[in-house]
Amino acid sequence: MPVFAGSSSLSAAEHPFRRSSLNRMMLGSTVLLLVVIGTLIIGLALLILFHNNLNATKGYKLRSLEHTRAGLMRDQEDLNMLIADSQSLRSLQSDVQVQAMVKAAKVKYVEGEPAIAMAPEGEGQ
Repeated sequence: MPVFAGSSSLSAAEHPFRRSSLNRMMLGSTVLLLVVIGTLIIGLALLILFHNNLNATKGYKLRSLEHTRAGLMRDQEDLNMLIADSQSLRSLQSDVQVQAMVKAAKVKYVEGEPAIAMAPEGEGQ
């Protein structure tokens, strides 16, 4: 068998060092690949967990704000009812200050000039 430059006359079976080195290199790269993939999976799982936790916290805050808003709306309705009741005619008639007022004995209605915006009669439009 001729020997070429850079080659050896020994077969692959005669080179156990090369074979074990290749096996170690393949095993090391396989382990490295598994570690990288595992790290990516764990990282993505943590990212999903963090995102879900953030959404749950936002949902809790939103429910809390909605509950507060509903309470404030009920309070506003109660206040509006109190305002309407205090402004009602019945309430004004029963007011002490209004009852103390004296009715006018002689009522005289005043007739005044027509409004400024009205045109005098007889002028063309």
